[in-house]
Amino acid sequence: MRIYVPSTIPLLDAACHAGEIGPAPLTAYAVTPALREWYSGGDDEELEYAAMAQAARASVGLLAADPSAARRRVVIACEVGAVPPADGTVELGDARLEMRVVIPWTKVAAVHVDAVAAAGVVGKAADTWDAAHGDTANGGDEDAVFALDSCEGEDLLWYATQEIPDLLAAEGPRGGLRA
Repeated sequence: MRIYVPSTIPLLDAACHAGEIGPAPLTAYAVTPALREWYSGGDDEELEYAAMAQAARASVGLLAADPSAARRRVVIACEVGAVPPADGTVELGDARLEMRVVIPWTKVAAVHVDAVAAAGVVGKAADTWDAAHGDTANGGDEDAVFALDSCEGEDLLWYATQEIPDLLAAEGPRGGLRA
């Protein structure tokens, strides 16, 4: 099964050098029963895209937590043999999973990363991440939610596993310049 792990350039670099994605538990995204039920008209490719989009959104949250990271979403696509069952608390349409194991680097199938030109849009979303989520009484600031939703208009580039070291080398030792 394919899972999508939200990341950042510095986290991707650390995982590549460590030979694993971790530590556990990890939040990942996949075609879950809740996603399949919510998007019942979608084919397998559309469902995979929806799961990856949720992981890309979660990557913005990781960027918000690391202001020094390059403002580019990163999603690591992995092929794993087994995925934990849902615990019954997920909402309809949710692709989120909790992986209770580290993922060996050998399970990485590809990496999806924003183009450098997307850094402004993604950066604005990261800067307003907390306001976009608000609290349960507030529901989030409309401008911040718009900034977060705007990221979905940016396509993620696809990198094969053999291209990841070159991608990281091009980003430099601190994950590229913050734009």
